[in-house]
Amino acid sequence: MGATASYAGTAGSNKGYLALPATGTGPAVVVLPDRSLGGHITTVVDRFAAEGFVAFAPDLRHGVTGDGGRVGVTGDDRRHGVTGDGSDHDEPDIDPAALAHDLVAVVDHLARRAEVTGPVACVGFCLAGSLALWSATLSDRIVAAVAFYPSLPWARLHPEWSHYAGKAAVIHCSEADGTSQAPDIQAARRAIEEAGGECTLYDYPGTQHAFFNDDRPEAYDGDAATAAWARTLELLRRRLR
Repeated sequence: MGATASYAGTAGSNKGYLALPATGTGPAVVVLPDRSLGGHITTVVDRFAAEGFVAFAPDLRHGVTGDGGRVGVTGDDRRHGVTGDGSDHDEPDIDPAALAHDLVAVVDHLARRAEVTGPVACVGFCLAGSLALWSATLSDRIVAAVAFYPSLPWARLHPEWSHYAGKAAVIHCSEADGTSQAPDIQAARRAIEEAGGECTLYDYPGTQHAFFNDDRPEAYDGDAATAAWARTLELLRRRLR
């Protein structure tokens, strides 16, 4: 089981959820939540720790809750860089500078911890899946990114895809979101590969958005979630050396 930990971001001292592996040390994984901390996300962090990683989920909402807790729901989020209407496929207003600062601060905080013995990966869900892919363009510390059903138009973030040289990404795609053939997914794949990075796309037939989230029984797909988890671990074990 993990515990609350703090890091310095745009709003001062921010909170997150940290879990350590049984050995006490290991490579690092940042877990970006599709909703506020708790439930599904803390379980994912604990699962990564059980697999030998130092795992940390930052509270990108800075304590703001409501409308299900999803990143980008309330008007108060505008000062923190993310707003939206709370739907699974909204297109929130983004302050790239503030959000980039927070993401880099999280990665730097984790990389500097004494328990971390290797590079960093970033894993995210829904809107935060796109942020996970974006994070690898922001920090040299991040060598791998995993996005579960990402849902944010890239034009709002203006990613410098050239920073993906030598890095790797995995994107898990639901059928309901248009599979790996969705234009934004294909744009990301092309940009990463043209930069000299590796990008692997996985499709999960018959799945809904949020198929990995077992807190959402209307969308959860156990077989797809198991396959996606195994593929995620394969990438992280190969890249976080």
